[in-house]
Amino acid sequence: MEKIKVLVVDDQTELAEEIASVVRTDEELEVVGLANDGFEALGKMADCKPDVVLMDIRMPNMNGVVATQRIRSEFPDAKVIILTTFDDSDYILNAINNGASGYLLKDIGGNALLNAIKNAHAGDTILPAKIARRITDAARHVAADREIRLQRAFNMSDREVEIALMMYEGFTNRQISAALKLSEGTTRNYVSTIYIKTNTENRVGAVDAIKKVLS
Repeated sequence: MEKIKVLVVDDQTELAEEIASVVRTDEELEVVGLANDGFEALGKMADCKPDVVLMDIRMPNMNGVVATQRIRSEFPDAKVIILTTFDDSDYILNAINNGASGYLLKDIGGNALLNAIKNAHAGDTILPAKIARRITDAARHVAADREIRLQRAFNMSDREVEIALMMYEGFTNRQISAALKLSEGTTRNYVSTIYIKTNTENRVGAVDAIKKVLS
């Protein structure tokens, strides 16, 4: 069976060697290279041809998020797992949005790391419970912020805000009715009220007004 080739990227050389040593304990995996930053990692991709890249996030010259985006763009078959000490939601979301297949913290156990590499290679997204909670909390914060903006801008009720956001996301009246368990007549009444409160005459105008408040 062909081994899964792994490139380790970390500006702390000793730590990179430690990570590589853990990877080498699994007969299904092969460390094909080490890099000190994203720029060096990108330069080694063509020669090393790694299947999975273990990528630190804070590094000089080119950080892990930028390197992940570049690698995924130029070597789309390679999987990138962020392996870092930082669990800030902005880092997590930026990494995932730029193509990372997973986000792990460096306190992860050896066996868990080895399994994560194999699972990422198989196409899974690797997000431990702690990281997933960070993303969920960030999403809730964004949602709450959007609701407050609409309430302040247009003096909408909670239900009107809910429907306005669904309109913004492209839901039809029928879809809104089904999702919120409302009659279509009730939904139309809410939509008409939203037109009045946004000082618009149709759905396109209302969505545009909502977009301006949320952008």
